[in-house]
Amino acid sequence: MEVRTCRQCKRLFNYLSGPSICPGCKAKLEEKFQEVKEYIRENPTHGITEVADATGVSSNQIRRWIREERLSFSEESGVGLDCECCGAMIRSGRLCQKCKDKLLGKVDSLYSSEESIVVKKQREAARMRFLDK
Repeated sequence: MEVRTCRQCKRLFNYLSGPSICPGCKAKLEEKFQEVKEYIRENPTHGITEVADATGVSSNQIRRWIREERLSFSEESGVGLDCECCGAMIRSGRLCQKCKDKLLGKVDSLYSSEESIVVKKQREAARMRFLDK
């Protein structure tokens, strides 16, 4: 186990995984998340700045939750982020569906090519060999 200093309250805590914040600050952040989520449900046309002003949560934190796909705004709000690959407008996450599919296709092809290399090596190892006299 690793001991770290919390980024928010500067207290020491046993770090397990995730962001470098203590369990107390993590719980407070989760409460804020629930507050923001409820506010968005009640006010679907509001944008990030209005939500940030009303809830006291920074707009950067709200964008982070959108990138993590924990939050999504309605079509009427006009809130959108850019796809990190092609720049298309998306409602949540990091990539648009087209780029996700393209990336998945590359991973699949890489996996299948690695799989075929393993099969070829296994075939070569299993072949019978003859010694010439």
